[in-house]
Amino acid sequence: MKCVMCGNATEKKKVEHKEFGILFGRFSADVCKNCGEVYYDEETVQEIQAISKARGLFGLAKKAKVAEIGNSIAIRIPKEIAVFLNLQKGQEVMLIPEDKNDLRVHV
Repeated sequence: MKCVMCGNATEKKKVEHKEFGILFGRFSADVCKNCGEVYYDEETVQEIQAISKARGLFGLAKKAKVAEIGNSIAIRIPKEIAVFLNLQKGQEVMLIPEDKNDLRVHV
């Protein structure tokens, strides 16, 4: 198989798969020898999705809108993400700009 990202050859390997920092296990995949892009076959993707759904992680990533509240702006965190992060009303978090396009919320 050729990598669709860089066009180089891939090789079969067992690779760890994580979602939201949670390890699902090691799965067989084609991995690009040059750029490291990982390709799973359809059966493996279905297995990974089943694990994700069973753990309540499937579809956890959400879009949110920025709102204006007085002189500040706010981003509402969807309930599913708040539950996953165990966020509580009144709890303080640290906002860390990673770059111009990435904001990390440290709980």
